[in-house]
Amino acid sequence: METVVQTRYGRVRGASRDGVAAFLGIPYAAPPFGADRFGAPRPPEPWDGVRDALEFGPTAPKPGYPKPYDMLLPDPEIPGEDCLNLNVWTPLPGGTGGATPLNGETPSPGSAERLPVMVWIHGGAFRNGSGAVSAYNGANFARDGVVCVTINYRLGVEGFAYLPGAPANRGLRDQIAALEWVRDNIAAFGGDPGRVTVFGESAGGMSVSTLLSLDLGLFHRAIAQSGAGSVAQTPEDALLVTGEMAARLGIEPTAEAFAKLDPAEIIPVQSAVAAEVSALPDPGRWGATTAASAMALTPVLDGELLARRPEDAVAAGAGRDVDLLIGYTAEEFRLFLMPTGLAAALTHDLVGAVATGMGTRPEVVTAYRDAHPEMSAGELLATLITDGLFRIPANRLAERHGGSTWMYEFAWRSPNHDLGACHALELGFVFDNLNAEGTGELSGPNPPQELADAMHRAWVDFAAHGDPGWERFDAASRPVKVFDGAGNPVAADPRGADRARW
Repeated sequence: METVVQTRYGRVRGASRDGVAAFLGIPYAAPPFGADRFGAPRPPEPWDGVRDALEFGPTAPKPGYPKPYDMLLPDPEIPGEDCLNLNVWTPLPGGTGGATPLNGETPSPGSAERLPVMVWIHGGAFRNGSGAVSAYNGANFARDGVVCVTINYRLGVEGFAYLPGAPANRGLRDQIAALEWVRDNIAAFGGDPGRVTVFGESAGGMSVSTLLSLDLGLFHRAIAQSGAGSVAQTPEDALLVTGEMAARLGIEPTAEAFAKLDPAEIIPVQSAVAAEVSALPDPGRWGATTAASAMALTPVLDGELLARRPEDAVAAGAGRDVDLLIGYTAEEFRLFLMPTGLAAALTHDLVGAVATGMGTRPEVVTAYRDAHPEMSAGELLATLITDGLFRIPANRLAERHGGSTWMYEFAWRSPNHDLGACHALELGFVFDNLNAEGTGELSGPNPPQELADAMHRAWVDFAAHGDPGWERFDAASRPVKVFDGAGNPVAADPRGADRARW
């Protein structure tokens, strides 16, 4: 069955299955090419008639993942310039209430009572990912009474390079434009623009924390998965990355010069620089704020859109009116060290160099080494970066957020590739999509459906009611919901001794 909905820019036709209508590839901004290359997003051109929204739209220019991550993190590439698009999954009438007619002819999805909305911002180190990843299919959120939206935004140089002559943070500006589209259009899909939850993981979680710090008024709840508020480059450090890429491309480090190159010419150099930054995050070469995240391209403290690090803005009161659910996986960085065999090749000297390059104090490295003599060098580095880049910043943002806050830890361990409770492992559980393409490579055979039921329900309850089902965080008792698949207890300050070392 097909369903037609009227948006501000024209009508769109979606397809329905099992009580859910899906509208795919809807443009929320104009294609960011030609005269709009490296510009701020602008609204899409309206269209006449009914536009098919039956297939995912183009994805933003990006590199492919290297092996083995091409199997662990499937990342479809869909060609085309109209890449600033989004996808909507919404319950069909009948499952959640009465239908609202559209122009007296076609039933509108949703019900007379508007439904909570969840807007997903994908991860991928600000250079990969899209809303078309199989694990992000929003049908099961719609099944459970939530209108789910997934978005694309500009990546890599196109979205995050600091380019003189162009507005900074273009990828963040795209995310804001998508949220504005949701505010203005989601009621037509049965959603409540007054009950919007923005959620994301990794770079998407960092984006959520950054958007939280901006007091936009575009969302009312936020879920930051494996991405807190510590990541932002200074302009000076960002220009070191821009300058290196420009030198390798043989151009000036300006927006005008980059705009003369096709993205396909830029991406190989972008990838090479990104790999060097992540392999040896040297603050002397790349700047301290770049080395701290081991990512070449991140949001920039441009003084216009982003004036302060997100966690500092939140400490000053930003985002206080937004309910916050924040957490991490217990062994985040094993994803980046174990599948490649890199962990086995590390020495303790290299552990110290990488960890201190990312800003960890030498005495913390020594304290972890002394406290965990059973760990190999690779396991020690994975633990240090898990805590330094993910767990400690999540705790810090929870402490500084003045509003209602909840914390979680995902601790169920995958049996595959020695991954443990690694980065991105929780995604199939959150979306209740354990059978999605690629999730088996991460989670192994027969991941526990009961854990997906619990985690997915907590996310739905938070979006719908502002309460995921356990006590709120406070800095004294520090309750953390531990999704371990074996009771999912609430623990007081898990691994508090390590946390205190920071």
